[in-house]
Amino acid sequence: MAAGGASPSIVEFFGGEDGYRCGYCRSDTGNLSHGMWAHSMTVQDYQDLIDRGWRRSGKYVYKPIMNQTCCPQYTIRCQALHFQASKSHKKVLKKMLKFISKGDVSKVASEEEPMDSHIEDAAACDFPCKSESQVSQSELTPLAVDHTERVENEDKDSGETKEEVTVQKVGSDSLQLCADKDTTVPAEPSQAAKAAHAPPKPGKGADLSKPLCRKAKDIRKERKLQKLLQHQMGTMEGSQLQGGEQTFLLQNSKSKTNQPKTIEDFVFVSLPDDAQHKLEVRVVRSSPPSSQFKATFQESYQVYKRYQMVIHKDPPDKPTITQFTRFLCDSPLEAEHAPNGPDCGYGSFHQQYWLDGKIIAVGVIDILPYCVSSVYLYYDPDFSFLSLGVYSALREIAFTRQLHEKAPDLCFYYMGFYIHSCPKMRYKGQYRPSDLLCPETYVWTPIEQCLPLLEHSKYSRFNQDGKAVDEGRLKELGRVRVLHKRTVMPYSVYKKRRKGPSDEANVQQYASLVGQTCSERMLLFRS
Repeated sequence: MAAGGASPSIVEFFGGEDGYRCGYCRSDTGNLSHGMWAHSMTVQDYQDLIDRGWRRSGKYVYKPIMNQTCCPQYTIRCQALHFQASKSHKKVLKKMLKFISKGDVSKVASEEEPMDSHIEDAAACDFPCKSESQVSQSELTPLAVDHTERVENEDKDSGETKEEVTVQKVGSDSLQLCADKDTTVPAEPSQAAKAAHAPPKPGKGADLSKPLCRKAKDIRKERKLQKLLQHQMGTMEGSQLQGGEQTFLLQNSKSKTNQPKTIEDFVFVSLPDDAQHKLEVRVVRSSPPSSQFKATFQESYQVYKRYQMVIHKDPPDKPTITQFTRFLCDSPLEAEHAPNGPDCGYGSFHQQYWLDGKIIAVGVIDILPYCVSSVYLYYDPDFSFLSLGVYSALREIAFTRQLHEKAPDLCFYYMGFYIHSCPKMRYKGQYRPSDLLCPETYVWTPIEQCLPLLEHSKYSRFNQDGKAVDEGRLKELGRVRVLHKRTVMPYSVYKKRRKGPSDEANVQQYASLVGQTCSERMLLFRS
């Protein structure tokens, strides 16, 4: 079982598929990736997977074959605690502020690409549909968990001594595909993972997790402003909406003399009494769907449909409810809570932007142990002039910083994939400081060091230590966990029980791609 009683991740691995259409360069068969269907997944497993170059589209989890695919896709993360808004970012924030307070409508096009379509390659091709699981839920529901079966693991060929292995028989009551309780605790990360996500040490730059030294005058000014906001807005940050959802309003501005303006200075600002508009951002759990998510589903879908038709030129019959649900609502992630985690918990959410009581944009996000991971954004095309792609990315960075105050480990904002070979997708590199993931050693490298390498070759190893290897690589195939005939067992036992041709090459490939840690925690379904 996963730590804290959470259901373990259950996956079906499909291996390296044939080439699919690429959403970036439009090649018909150049998009190459490995894929697996995730029936359920813990947030720690998914965090560890995206730190090895995986990404999800609905319940389909895929990893580009980096040295073969037409447009190599490098996982990119922004160091949210150290993020400094650029001039063009501030222009977008000011534009929104002017629109809300005065109704000003600036039709000037944004200098940056919108922060959307993080799963464009998945949405633009049909590999998730082709690879959808056909396995029934009963096959995935392990047997009773109240006892374990001891199995002797004999390796007759090598003549080794008998090894006693514990095989768990898992049950339909205690091990379900979705967690029934909200109190499950994420699995314990490995030491290497903790090190990779630790906030910067002293001497490595300002520790933005600690407050800046401030003058008494500024503190008095802030208190006065907070009282004013309480009176003006009536509802303070973190108030409970119907359905127990958290709402984050435009408020809680902090005045910093002689400091560069932060996102928060633009977003949580005092508005005039005669403000023309009201913008509210609500975070609603999409999987399992909360009451607030269900209540707003149809309105949200209509925004998605218009977005796809106008921005991506989809025909009217293409953006179906099924497609919307499969790609942007379904998620394998368990809803998990931890004592030192965010109040809203971990898992999959929709961040809804409400303008004057109507949804104008939705950011699809995953909240994971170390990061907020951006999945997709769609918005009402009538509000394109507000540069909602950039605005939502900046709000998600601010949201990451907000969650960090309650969950100290959560300090990164993952922006999906950075694709240097596609000029349209380079805008993600403008959210600094940011790092790219080395496709061979899975070590994070500052983007400034990566760009010269990518200018030279679209596929590049970023780790310049030639002797460095993947520290999380597969070391023991026999320890890979398998779910076979509703029984959990190590691969060493399954291999002896299996009838028919060997599947060792397939299991070896799977375990090499997910790494030793995940291969020992997740359950690989075998029919």
